[in-house]
Amino acid sequence: MKKNESLRLTRREALVGLAGLATGMLAVSAPSAETKQWTPRFALASCMFGKAPLEDILAVTKTTGAEYIDLWPLPHGNQRNQVEEMGNDQLAALLDKYGVKLGLTTRFDLGPFRLKEEVEFVAKFKGKMIVTGPGGPKGLKGDELKQTVERFYENLKPHIALFEKHGLVLAVENHSGMLLDSPDAVRYFIDCIESEAVGLAFAPYHLPQDETLLTELIRYCNRKTFLFYAWQHGKGSAQLPKEEELQQLPGRGPLDFAPLLRMLAEIKFEGFTEIFMHPFPRGISILETVEASAGEIIRARNYLMDRLI
Repeated sequence: MKKNESLRLTRREALVGLAGLATGMLAVSAPSAETKQWTPRFALASCMFGKAPLEDILAVTKTTGAEYIDLWPLPHGNQRNQVEEMGNDQLAALLDKYGVKLGLTTRFDLGPFRLKEEVEFVAKFKGKMIVTGPGGPKGLKGDELKQTVERFYENLKPHIALFEKHGLVLAVENHSGMLLDSPDAVRYFIDCIESEAVGLAFAPYHLPQDETLLTELIRYCNRKTFLFYAWQHGKGSAQLPKEEELQQLPGRGPLDFAPLLRMLAEIKFEGFTEIFMHPFPRGISILETVEASAGEIIRARNYLMDRLI
């Protein structure tokens, strides 16, 4: 394969997807008869398009198979910041224009304890959840880890009450460099959960790349997982040639998503699925244009849907 040939392919796929939007049809694989009882509910992370105008992203959202948008702020994207500038009325108009729903926002910048105004914003648009990180400390083991996770959950309780009041859920991502940085940390967190308004944003990227371990962990978390990132580690998200950077996406890197999808189907996962990766540097789109980036997401979605057998 010639250098950048794969990138030209994704642009062609993007054009197919955009044509599908004009005819009201998705340029994605349909689920097989065996999987019609469960299919992923896709949301589109705005940060996959860097700092592109929100309207341009909403215009291609449905071509990717998603009906929901996940708004990210700086530094990964700036669409949540764009909303602050345009105002809620303009956001409502854009969502209505393109037939897209605000499903969630991701607010690592606020952390889990400063989300009151964001809860009110998401509730106003009848969104479902807010995603954030747990913060530190990191690298703990054994009893110290267990006790620290339990204290974290206790500290969350007053904030969980706010989510319950507004009918939203809080999804805390397992994230390297933060408290939930290992399978044990995830299990301890799941064991703490008493409220239906708090759960996990499950990120395979930040866990050992072992399909058996990941599948067992999905089973353990069960319905306490609210968001599943279709995201693998590949060669990481540091500065790499684009072809290697894209190995974070389903079907690009070595992780087999089929057993993970089967387990999600088995537990009848009802949360969002996001096709995801981090480009380098943060804040740029995964490919050069909105159309090319959408095409790459369409390719990844087709890969996932083809494995729902």
